[in-house]
Amino acid sequence: MLLKYRVLTIIGLCLLSFYFLFPRNETQRVRGADGLLHDETVRHVPLQRGLDLKGGTYLQLEVDDSKQAMPADQKADAIDRALKTVRTRMEGFGVSETVVEKQGADRIVVQIPGVQDPERARKLVEEIALLEFKITDKSQAMERALPRLDQIIKSRGLVAAGSAASPAAAPADKALQGLLTRVDTTKKADTSKKGSVAAKADTTTPDSLKIQPGGALSSLLQQGGLPGEFYIDEAKIPTLEKYLADSVVKAAMPPGKDFLPGTDSSLLQNTWYKTYYVVDHKPITTGEYITNARPNQSPEGTIVEFELSNEGGRHFREETGKHIQDYMAIVLDGRVMGRPPVIEGAIGTRGQITMGGKGLAEAQDLALVLRAGALPVPLRVAELQTIGPTLGQDSIDKGMRAMAIAVALVVVIMITYYRFSGMLAVGGLALYMLYTLAALAGFNAVLTLPGIAGFVLSIGMAVDANVLIFERIREELVRGKTVRTAIDEGFRHAMPAIVDSNVSTILTAAVLYQYGTGPVKGFAVTLIAGIIASLVTSIFVVRTFYLLWLSRSRGAQTLSI
Repeated sequence: MLLKYRVLTIIGLCLLSFYFLFPRNETQRVRGADGLLHDETVRHVPLQRGLDLKGGTYLQLEVDDSKQAMPADQKADAIDRALKTVRTRMEGFGVSETVVEKQGADRIVVQIPGVQDPERARKLVEEIALLEFKITDKSQAMERALPRLDQIIKSRGLVAAGSAASPAAAPADKALQGLLTRVDTTKKADTSKKGSVAAKADTTTPDSLKIQPGGALSSLLQQGGLPGEFYIDEAKIPTLEKYLADSVVKAAMPPGKDFLPGTDSSLLQNTWYKTYYVVDHKPITTGEYITNARPNQSPEGTIVEFELSNEGGRHFREETGKHIQDYMAIVLDGRVMGRPPVIEGAIGTRGQITMGGKGLAEAQDLALVLRAGALPVPLRVAELQTIGPTLGQDSIDKGMRAMAIAVALVVVIMITYYRFSGMLAVGGLALYMLYTLAALAGFNAVLTLPGIAGFVLSIGMAVDANVLIFERIREELVRGKTVRTAIDEGFRHAMPAIVDSNVSTILTAAVLYQYGTGPVKGFAVTLIAGIIASLVTSIFVVRTFYLLWLSRSRGAQTLSI
């Protein structure tokens, strides 16, 4: 009866292994040709291949000290908080095998198998996604500060020879004002019943506050049609950035205001102009209250619609109610998205961001990062690698070749040296390979090249326990004991050595898994699964084979070992 249960247990383990290894259909979020994520039924093959086998993109992220200086003891905590945000973003990227994990104390490793677009992956993980709603300046603070800024730039020696404005620029200025009257200002940022926004033109600037040509900074700026709006020739933006990067110029900028670039550009007389806006430094609300975001199409082009929580909606309604007829800039990562609309009524929980000329893929990515939340700290890519699928296939071929050679050598050695008992060990080895692969598939392990190495290594170690058992059985037979007694004694006496050696190896692999990263973890996982499977097959399965043989043999028994 005991033998019957042993056989049923082995059969049950085999059926369970086949269940975990059998491909099946699953519904997954897959990115389509339109750049959007759709629910699709895909063929799920267990034992998914890792980055080094399938090819894809590998990134290492670290805190960007150039944007936010941070003490070393705070970086680890910042990385822990950023890890959750990056992982959430990657889960929505449309690649189910993506690996996001912490490396050391100050880095995040992102592996995206099958994705050969490193720049898109870089933008997705680096984008802070800090969404803010700010009121544009209506006090002409920049116009008032320009004479002082021009003087500072001149005294600091930042003006290059011949870069000052000249009266010849006037025709372009006049033409630019004509452009401002033709700019479409019908964009909306919210469609709620209790409040809405729309853009309007306002060119009523007192003559005393109009930009006077001649200054280094003044010559770069052209007043726009909205409060706090300016146009800059794109060819002169490097000069503008050089001025604004100076510490003294920064200190002299209007207090409580930010001078931010916009996403819109306009072509005038073969010259591209970019928009800049002066906005209040303090936002009326931020994107921390966003509960959902999704891309869409509208007559204005591609948009991202978002929803705020009830708390965020109440706060947004209160703040926008205080700024009726003011212009509200939607600021994402320090850039004004589209032209600021005018607030015509208190706004509730729904709004939208106009993407300009960008497509659905960019809108999908923006919606994704808005749903995942803003990064707590700015990140930069410290290392970026693109691994081709050809290299991955070459690694698979070599790994399979090494596995075949290892199995063949083990089979030949065991059968040659231990004969019939070696054949039983080979049968146990076949089940060992089945159980190990099923265990890896059951835990959704991603098979990597080091993982294949760990599996190949565990194949050789899988017969170690059988070698100990067979040698003990030989000793008992030499002492004159019967075959059945020798088998029982051999398993009993070899057990302490088998357990000690395998448990110590499992503990070592567990340490590698706990403190290792990437390939080291893959090696540790397959090694642990292989050792546990080898214990089951060598102690339980092979002994069951012996019991089956003993129950069917007749007369005097002679064991070939």
